[in-house]
Amino acid sequence: MSRKYKYYRLDAIDKKNAHYNIIFGERSNGKSYAVLERIVENWFKNGKDGAIIRRWQDDFKSKRGQMMFSGLSENGVIEKLSNGAYDHVDYYAGRFYMACYQVDESGVKKSIKCDKPFCYAFALSAMEHDKSTSYPNVTTILFDEFITRESYFNDEFVLFMNTISTIARLRKDVKIYMLGNTVNKYCPYFAEMGLTNIKSMKPNDIDVYQYGETELRVAVEYADNSNSKNKESNVLFAFNNPKLAMISHGAWEIDIYPHLPMKYKTSDIKFTYFIVWNDEMLQCEIIYANDCMFTYIHKKTTEIKDPEHDVVYTTEFNPRPNYYRNIKRSVDVLSKKIGTFFNAYKIFYQDNEVGEIVRNYCLWCDKN
Repeated sequence: MSRKYKYYRLDAIDKKNAHYNIIFGERSNGKSYAVLERIVENWFKNGKDGAIIRRWQDDFKSKRGQMMFSGLSENGVIEKLSNGAYDHVDYYAGRFYMACYQVDESGVKKSIKCDKPFCYAFALSAMEHDKSTSYPNVTTILFDEFITRESYFNDEFVLFMNTISTIARLRKDVKIYMLGNTVNKYCPYFAEMGLTNIKSMKPNDIDVYQYGETELRVAVEYADNSNSKNKESNVLFAFNNPKLAMISHGAWEIDIYPHLPMKYKTSDIKFTYFIVWNDEMLQCEIIYANDCMFTYIHKKTTEIKDPEHDVVYTTEFNPRPNYYRNIKRSVDVLSKKIGTFFNAYKIFYQDNEVGEIVRNYCLWCDKN
């Protein structure tokens, strides 16, 4: 790797001795490279295997799987650790093999791979196919790009836990690295894992979470983004567009959303309902003012005054008639009227952060 920039290393987070190690930050700062290098080192030095988890099977297909360890090959890491026995990695049928290029008598260059794999590929979309296989030698697990701006699977965190269970079985001698770029501050994994402080973290921060009297430890690191100002590629993203701050500065990616279009009085509020998503509570007001009708959504910092009667949208199941789950799906006259504002794009937000919360909730609604 180029020495012009300071690339990410695992040293700081490894000192926390956590079972789960969540690392997020700017793109292309060496997060994936560092964990892949750890997997390779662990195999050569300790004879232990690795596992790579991605969301989709397509993430491993064709050149994607073959190129996953290419950075280590190009930088001579594999050749150095193997004392020249291997120089690259071959991918075949969900397994990664150490390999070396050899030229046969006819002058044809061939890739000769090791008999045994050193790393295995797992896709959450195909988790059911891996349940019956055992992986007793895997001690390092990489879940790459677990943060996305696209929709997540239904109960994806449970799918991820089942995949970890398939790999670890009854063992606890596994170290799990979950890597992501700063593309979605409201990733559902944060709430599922109880990472309550993640939204307020700053670069170089490392938080450690413990869970009751259990041994479970989760370390969360906001990777250093000190390279951001020095990246030559920043000139390509220098438009006056805050959406690009994630690429050039490692900030959380946030879209631009329509803000309140006009002032209104309390008497202009015709109906109020609430959205609870990812530990965030939003107040939604249907407003009629100046011959315009629209919905304005802002954060609510106090408890709902009348939970027995106020309309609440939440992904949690609740038998009360005033509770709904999916704002995109009409089940009665009231929910249909509320949904029309979303269908007609008559929604306005307190700020872009609120827009991001609603966007993620709507992605869940579309998926369900």
